[in-house]
Amino acid sequence: MYENFAELFAIIKATEKLEKLYIRDIISPAEYEPECQKLIAHFKTLASTLKDTVPSIERFHDTYKMDCPAALNRLITSGVPATVEHRAAAAMSMSSSASVVAECVQNFITAMDALRLNMLAVDQVHPLLSDLLASLNKLTILPPDFEGKTKMKEWIARLSKMGAADELTEQQSRQLHFDLESSYNSFMAALPTAGN
Repeated sequence: MYENFAELFAIIKATEKLEKLYIRDIISPAEYEPECQKLIAHFKTLASTLKDTVPSIERFHDTYKMDCPAALNRLITSGVPATVEHRAAAAMSMSSSASVVAECVQNFITAMDALRLNMLAVDQVHPLLSDLLASLNKLTILPPDFEGKTKMKEWIARLSKMGAADELTEQQSRQLHFDLESSYNSFMAALPTAGN
């Protein structure tokens, strides 16, 4: 048990350091994103393992006086790397609109197909929604408050509070599928104005 506590402590501290390195521009977004995704994945797995002994990560954080607000935000609240949450303008300009649109369509379809195939575990759904949000953030024609971005952020935040092995209920699955369909339709409706 104490070994798991040490692992959790290390993941939170490492995430805090990584966030500070990224904020200070000491590491590039290309280096930051995969490392942050690894830490988030390890955190979700360990948090689901410890859910009976550590019911509140925030309480664990306070008990051990960790002082890691950026890590708590990244691991618990956001659940995705900052580069996904706030896609850098440089990355957006590097991608051509057509390839980014194709990537968005692919990610929408993949996420909807996964739900149809009853892939309902958090560790199956979360990466698909993170990829979708990342591709939507690359597309400069979409406003920051675009329905698809907002709904995916809400779902990612909701999934981040669950354990990796937890599964969506039938009602949650249906709602997520509905939100994906609705966001996809809004996305397709936004495309004709992209040529302007």
